[in-house]
Amino acid sequence: MDDLAYLKLAKSKKIPKNFRLYLMLKNGHTFINNGLIEPGFSQPEFASLGSRDEILAVFSKMGFIFDEMIRFLIVGHNHDEKSKRLLYVLNLIPLNRKIRLFLDWKIFDEEFTREMSRLFEVRNGLVHSVGIGVAYRKDKTMTLSNKEDIERFREDLEKAWKKLSRIYTDQLYKTGWWNAISK
Repeated sequence: MDDLAYLKLAKSKKIPKNFRLYLMLKNGHTFINNGLIEPGFSQPEFASLGSRDEILAVFSKMGFIFDEMIRFLIVGHNHDEKSKRLLYVLNLIPLNRKIRLFLDWKIFDEEFTREMSRLFEVRNGLVHSVGIGVAYRKDKTMTLSNKEDIERFREDLEKAWKKLSRIYTDQLYKTGWWNAISK
């Protein structure tokens, strides 16, 4: 079943109020929560990515995907009190620990874990500074105003986003979420 068939199935059924699911479809993202189907966040525009705020927005989306993946792997698609408590706890866990968790669970391989950790070092540098120079790849300081630096960073971030999207979607489909709706 392709993405659109899944979404049509979801729309044709009465969605339980306690069901939560974030779908990253080819034609856009969809958030199913509290019995509603709503648009998800927009796909990052990597070609024009350059400002501090735009970069942080991508990392925010990645963090959301991390939390959703951990949530559905632990409690499934039921959005009950346990799910809400888990989301609360996930907000207290640093992103680098979530990346390590995915390695421990064998969801990320070692290479992707290193790539994500390097990228999130940039995120941390941007969050904790007002300047535009941040450490990237340990031996180099990336400057957002330097065209070569930002282009290399954009390419790395886009590659990581695409891989994270594939991993998320693969993990999500392993859960058989459509069975919870079609009952």
